[in-house]
Amino acid sequence: MPGMATPSKRAAPPKGRRAPGLPAKPPARTSRPFLRFYHSEALRKRTLSLLGAIEKAPDATVHRDALADVVVDLSNCGMDYYFMGPLKLANAGFVLERSARLGMAGVQQVMATVIRQIIGRMGSPQLLSVCGSIRRFML
Repeated sequence: MPGMATPSKRAAPPKGRRAPGLPAKPPARTSRPFLRFYHSEALRKRTLSLLGAIEKAPDATVHRDALADVVVDLSNCGMDYYFMGPLKLANAGFVLERSARLGMAGVQQVMATVIRQIIGRMGSPQLLSVCGSIRRFML
């Protein structure tokens, strides 16, 4: 496709004392479009606490299950925010909302299984990368 950058060799990551998977500095603000969703303060605290524990752990893999749980909870929260919230605001009606809720429950169940399987197979570098991504999403 015209205008697409071609992939190039990655430079070796700089040596330093920061946690792997975290950027050396926060990404510069851009004018690119983005979407954001809000979640509970309790989920935010749990997420930040877990990210810190994973980043400090000698073996991040001991936190796989907890990270999978947080990713599932954040995903569910985002789907509720982007789909169920607007559906309620649209006054779509009880039957339609109930049908949507039932369908979303099935989707969330399948997605949770996939998330847990994938995160359950990750090593420490991959888990730290996921943590870095979540931190960037939370900015």
